[in-house]
Amino acid sequence: MKIIARVGVILIFVGTIFFLTTCTEKAMDPNVCFNENILPIFVSKCSMSGCHSPGSRRGDFTTYEGIMRDVTAKHPLRSSVYTVISGLNPSMPPKNSAQLTTQEIFYIKAWISMGALNQSNCTVCDTTQFKFATDVQPIINNWCVGCHSTSNAGGGYDLSTYAGIVHSITSNRFLGSIKHSAGYSAMPQNGNQLSGCQISKIQSWINAGYPNN
Repeated sequence: MKIIARVGVILIFVGTIFFLTTCTEKAMDPNVCFNENILPIFVSKCSMSGCHSPGSRRGDFTTYEGIMRDVTAKHPLRSSVYTVISGLNPSMPPKNSAQLTTQEIFYIKAWISMGALNQSNCTVCDTTQFKFATDVQPIINNWCVGCHSTSNAGGGYDLSTYAGIVHSITSNRFLGSIKHSAGYSAMPQNGNQLSGCQISKIQSWINAGYPNN
């Protein structure tokens, strides 16, 4: 009986180690990059006026330094930027705002778990690829939809759908805004200009007649 009990304890111990190791590996899985994958989430879905915008008493989530005030590197469960967005009943973003996707929450957890580094240009950007579904829409989803969704159509523009994006293009507002051209509202609001590669992809797609491909 003692041998059986010892075997049981060992199996439980091994199982616990395996479970914890598996969870750690899962959290470390994606090759997330702060400027390309993490910052757009905070700018688009957390930094609107009255929330975590520059100068806000709630904290500025448009910069690495501002975000890191609520991050404990390598410990997502000790980081309030993660704990308020995770779980069965997250408190942020507010219910009437665009919500984070499962992937976005996972990216934030993974980024914190990997050390919450201030990295950029982690992946090669190919300007020859500009399909809507795989190249253009992900950029817009990352940087724009938080303020331009069906439930929160900032400026009257809903960029969460193909039709809404085309409407903003044909209204001659979209390109001028993302290029920060004079006479246009610079977008993303409160954020830096999109990278040259991202703008090039969008410009090429528009020049091709903005196909829904």
